[in-house]
Amino acid sequence: MQLLVLGGTGFLSRHVVDAALQAGHQVTLFHRGRTNPELFPEIEHVLGDREHDLGLLKGRHWDAVVDVCGYYPRIVGANAAELAPLVGNYVFISSLNAYAEENAEVLDEDSPLAVLPEGAQEEFTPETYGAFKVLCEQAVERAFPGRTLIIRPGLLVGPADSSGRFTYWPRRLARGGEVLAPDHKDQLIGFIDVRDTAAWIIALLERGQTGIYNADGPAEHLTLEYFLQAAASIIGSDTHYTWVSEEFLTEKGIQPWTELPLWTLREWGNSLNAASSQKAIAAGLTFRPLAQTLLDTLAWDTANPAFPVKNKTLTPEKEAALLQEWHARSAQ
Repeated sequence: MQLLVLGGTGFLSRHVVDAALQAGHQVTLFHRGRTNPELFPEIEHVLGDREHDLGLLKGRHWDAVVDVCGYYPRIVGANAAELAPLVGNYVFISSLNAYAEENAEVLDEDSPLAVLPEGAQEEFTPETYGAFKVLCEQAVERAFPGRTLIIRPGLLVGPADSSGRFTYWPRRLARGGEVLAPDHKDQLIGFIDVRDTAAWIIALLERGQTGIYNADGPAEHLTLEYFLQAAASIIGSDTHYTWVSEEFLTEKGIQPWTELPLWTLREWGNSLNAASSQKAIAAGLTFRPLAQTLLDTLAWDTANPAFPVKNKTLTPEKEAALLQEWHARSAQ
């Protein structure tokens, strides 16, 4: 196949390119040259901004385009219309945030979708993100009727993750010692190795697959307690957990999900951690062992200490101070 990737040097996109190249396909990257521009020197890079420069691609043809960086419906719609004569199928990477329900027991592809808040402007915020993704999906389908593949991933994890949302835990456990953990032990957690997602997307393209698919994992959701205990065993460090109450953490201003990754408040419910991927599994999605994801992520993190991370996770100093205060309170 001849593939065009909008992006190609970020997180999911670099693994999509890797999977495509490993499968013997030819890839063209269209990106601004700002993120990891040194990647993939052996393939064609077309530098430009997707809002203004897609004209650089005119007169060419690809079997499919993979769009990993579409966020604004206006721009995605214009891109899709411009690319419609140039490519066969359009793969749009959406998100589980596209769903409207906050406390659904299970989210599947037919669950209600997010709606843009009344009066919302074209501004990327946590409140508009999911609805923007929905509108982007719809814009692509209008331009590519019957030729659209929509992927709604959950939390993508693995090597080269710049969010720090998963990497925090193998890094922290490798350091050993007393580890602060939120006491929401029965919280469901969902995540999927980015490499599994990327390889599956390429396999779907090879079959000419279209439609909408959740892409979350593992095959059976884990609780936070199970994950942390298993991770400690896999990393093999001298670690013991101190389970700290959510009330204490929120009092201290610790940010769920970002500062202390994977943790969500009980009041948030489990909707985004309870997405069904049965349709994707039936279409060939598989999951590598947890140990492989953890160890490969730790190896990447260790080998790339200067790799930029977007989220500021709990520092060792702050964790130590929190544990000291928690123990002092518990002793009273």
